[in-house]
Formats: sequence, structure tokens, C-alpha cells
Amino acid sequence: MNFDVLVIGGGPGGYVAAIRAAQLGFKVACVDGFIRNSKYSLGGTCLNVGCIPSKALLQSSENYAQLTHSFADHGITCSNPKIDIAKMLSRKDTIIDKNAGGISFLFKKNKITELHGWASFVSNIDGKWTISIDDKGSIQEVSSTHVIVATGSNPRMLPQIKTDNKNIIDNEGALSLNTVPEELCVIGAGVIGLEMGSVWLRLGAKVTVLEAMDKFLGAADEQVSKELYKNLTKQGLVIKTGIKIGEISEKANKVTINYEEAGEQKTLVADKLMVAVGRTPNTIGLNSDAVGLKVDERGFVVVDDECRTNLANVWAIGDCVRGPMLAHKASDEGIIVAERIAGQHPHFDFNTVPWVIYTEPEVAWVGKTEQQLKDAGIAYKKGVASFMANGRALGLGNNVGFVKILADEITDRILGVHMVGPFVSELISEAVVAMEFMASSEDLARIIHAHPSLSEVTHEAALACDNRQLHG
Repeated sequence: MNFDVLVIGGGPGGYVAAIRAAQLGFKVACVDGFIRNSKYSLGGTCLNVGCIPSKALLQSSENYAQLTHSFADHGITCSNPKIDIAKMLSRKDTIIDKNAGGISFLFKKNKITELHGWASFVSNIDGKWTISIDDKGSIQEVSSTHVIVATGSNPRMLPQIKTDNKNIIDNEGALSLNTVPEELCVIGAGVIGLEMGSVWLRLGAKVTVLEAMDKFLGAADEQVSKELYKNLTKQGLVIKTGIKIGEISEKANKVTINYEEAGEQKTLVADKLMVAVGRTPNTIGLNSDAVGLKVDERGFVVVDDECRTNLANVWAIGDCVRGPMLAHKASDEGIIVAERIAGQHPHFDFNTVPWVIYTEPEVAWVGKTEQQLKDAGIAYKKGVASFMANGRALGLGNNVGFVKILADEITDRILGVHMVGPFVSELISEAVVAMEFMASSEDLARIIHAHPSLSEVTHEAALACDNRQLHG
């Protein structure tokens, strides 16, 4: 069991790195220890208990919300609609199984050795790393010239209470609730909290989100976060910011959350409590100390701009290193590391990594926010266009939100694009391409966009940067 490249972790960073390395002619193995339904399952957190299943449930819950609230405007009515949670969860599981099986198929196609268990470093002798793999107590050792650490992340816990995924749940538990809770409390108004809170809100739960930060969705552009807040609260989501969480206790299948809001002590009793206060790197168990792998005080593997660690031929990517904890960031780093091992020189620009939140409306952005440009003293101009009068959005029955483009005041180069509205998770890719090619707002304004389409709002925003918007 001797390889050119061994990847530790089969998530969106690890399995993509393995495939790309195999395409480049290396002898590759990927070891992964994720277990779902008592079986090993490739794809990591993203596929098994994260990005993919959450989007499946978001779509199911959105369909139900449209049936009960929106379809009447289209002349479609349905009396006494019912929710079959078991079937909803079964559909989600089928999607996971198909994707996990697809990764195994790609491994076989690319002649990648699929290993299962938990990997840890043993030693480096004559330029070969020895890695120990614990497969449910059965230990084997393999060797590899290069090692790519792609171990991902775990949910961050609260010190007050332990998550058991029964009444106190994390993202995994929120994806597996077999009944709609009457009242759900979510601690954390980040991507995971808002998305999963939206799922159960649409299905009939009363949902309260408690956020420690004073500002709602502080990472996003302020204009975007205000628009999202307005729409989510209009749907019934209760969002409280500047919250200090106190004692949390369980009794009689109820969870009591004590918290402080604006100096006032308050109590909330919920059927379920979801903890969504971020994620921590999954680097415990690598035996880092024994081989001298540098890990910082927060648990992240320390890497340089090329994802090299302090050890020869050891690389690290994805959630276990610096940068945004996003699946697509991990995948791109995986590709880049495989190509660097092959002697190529690909580049990576954190400023063009897109962010997406799959709420209703969706949120997406890339590049700098207005606040960041102001803080940096960069002179900019902006163009904003609304979905309100867009023909395609009106036809969909979903015309809330806008697109905002920020461009350098002198060079007109696009510095940031921020969207909130229908299908902006898809629309943001045009902005990413534009920024990667250092486009100006005029470049976007001169491109012909199909009519009628949602992308026309991006076109209008680009025109608005130069005060020549046509439909606003």
C-alpha cells in the first residue's frame, strides 16, 4: 500500500483533490471515516449532513410553503394539504446515497484506492510518510510521498449544554427531525441557523433565532442583510440580536433557554434547541504533535498561500485551514494542490470566492462590501437594480430583492457584487467570472442578457453604475 498521494478526508475538498491527482497520473488513495446509517459514506459533512441534504429539505419545505401560501395567486388551490415528513426525509436520504455512490464510482473510474477509517501520521522515513488507519479497531499502515489533509470541520458546541441530537440538536439533528416541532429555538443567525430555521418555519414550527452579534448577518453587505432581515421576519421568523445566552436546561422533553436581551433577563421554552454557532476544524486525532505538524491555537492546520504545511510534502485544504469554510473553496484548493504537486502553478483568489445563503429570498455575494470599501478608504461607485419590475421575477411570483454592483470610481473595475432575491445562487456566477477577468461595470453593461430573465437585473445594476439604468 504505497502511494504517490494520500488524501485524508473524502469531503468536497478531499475527494476532488484525489480525482484531480489521479487525472495527473499519480497513484492515489483517499481515506475517510464518515459513517452514516452504520456504513461508511464518502462526501464528508457537506454531502452527508450539510450542504446537500439541507438543500433537499429547503426545496421540499419551499414547495409546501408555495402550495399553502403562493400558488393561489397562480389560480392553483389545494384543500387540506398534508406533510409527510418521513417521505421528505427519505427523499433527502436517497439524494445523499446517489451522490455518495457517485463519488465511489468516480474513484473506481480514476483508479483511486478507497480506504475507510481514521488516519493519523506515524513517521517520515526517506521521504515517505507512514500513515496509520484505524478501521473500527482494525489497524493498517500505508505510505505515501505526498499527504493532503482534508479533514473538514465539526459543529462548535456551547459550554452550557451537550448536544445529543434528540432535543438539543446540531445541523445533523436538524436534518433528521421526524416531526415538526411546535417551537424551535436556534442559537446562531449564520448560514446554517437561518437555512434550517427556514425549513422548519415553513413546515409549521414557530422559530426564534438568538444571535450574539449586535448586527444581523454582519459578514454580508449591510443593505443586503437589512433586506433579508425584513423578508425573513415578514415570513414569521423571530430574530433577536445582541443576545447573551445563559443557563440551558432540559426537562420533560422541553428545553429552557435563559438569555439576556438589552440588559433584561428572559426565558424561552422550546421543544427543540438547535445550536448553530459556527464550526471548528477537525484536526484532533491526526497525531500532529508526534510528527511536528503545526496547528494553531484554534485547531487550524497552518499553511502558506499554496496550502503547504510546515512539513515536507504535507498539504492541507478546506475547513481545517484558514479562509472561509465553504465546500467550493475546499474543492478548488484540492484541485490547486494536486496541480502544484504535479509542478503546475495555478492561482487562488479569496476575493472571488462566492458566498450563498439558501433562504427565501436567497442571498449571494462576491468581493468587497460597501462597509469594507469605506473602511479601506477606496473611492467607489455603485449601481442598484431591483427585481420588483423584472418580468421573469413577476412571472415566478417572486420579485423581492435587488442586485448591487460596486466598482472603482476611477478604473470602473468591479470590486464587489451583492444580491438578494430569486435564484441569486445561480446569478452570482456571472459576477465571479467578471471579477476573475477583472471586468469593469461597463463590460457587464455592454453584454447582452437574455429577455425575459433574472440576469437582466444584473445588467440593470451594471448600467446604474454609470447612471444609465433603463428600467428603474
